[in-house]
Amino acid sequence: MTHTQDRQGKATGIVEEAMHQALAFFAARDAIATREKGFQDFVSEADTSIEALIRERLDTAFPGETIVGEELGGVGGEAYWIIDPIDGTANFLRGSPLWGISLGHVTDGRPDLGVVALPVFGEIYAAADGTGLKRNGMALSRHAPLGDVRVVSLGDSAHDDIAEIGALHTGLRQAGWVVEALHSTSVSLVFAARGIFDGHLQKITTMWDIAGGAVLAREAGLHVRIGTRADSDIPWIAAGTGPLLDATAALWPEMREG
Repeated sequence: MTHTQDRQGKATGIVEEAMHQALAFFAARDAIATREKGFQDFVSEADTSIEALIRERLDTAFPGETIVGEELGGVGGEAYWIIDPIDGTANFLRGSPLWGISLGHVTDGRPDLGVVALPVFGEIYAAADGTGLKRNGMALSRHAPLGDVRVVSLGDSAHDDIAEIGALHTGLRQAGWVVEALHSTSVSLVFAARGIFDGHLQKITTMWDIAGGAVLAREAGLHVRIGTRADSDIPWIAAGTGPLLDATAALWPEMREG
């Protein structure tokens, strides 16, 4: 076993434990404490508890390594772990199965190891540089049948410029893509990696949303571009097939430079 495989295996085990805890919270979601952080942006007892569990397990498995989380904070550096304990909290609270747990590792600004669990589906996806994509520990090849059926997911944020996103949505439709919006970046990137979507595009995101799924998409064979918006450190991501990114470049010039 290589060093990378060992790290990936440990990270996957941590996410698997968190997945079981998350499902217990999901079953009791009507009774858990919840508050609103911002416009349609929620945090629950599940988010904070699961992040605390993952942090504790990372401290044990990788002592001294930096950890950043959506709910409990932290400051990244040259290399760090980054956690989104429940990506898609609104979906989680409403009973949708479209939420995930994302754990990523970032080195020099580039995600290089990712694990994403889709707890309701009983699936854990993992990848690191050069390992290929795995589902529940088994190698998984991207499968995208019926290539004429073109589907892309478009991420959303409370901070989006609605006119800008509307123009991208319209342009993609006119270019021949069905446009989905799952309201969970990590789930959308898993679906892109599997071949359910041709890709995922998101103009405003966060590193905790994308770090895990970006590695899955890249190791599945998709093109992955990550950049920051002009005059800011706010990340964006474009992950997809060549034809999708070619079509998107005409609608989103900034993406060409990612």
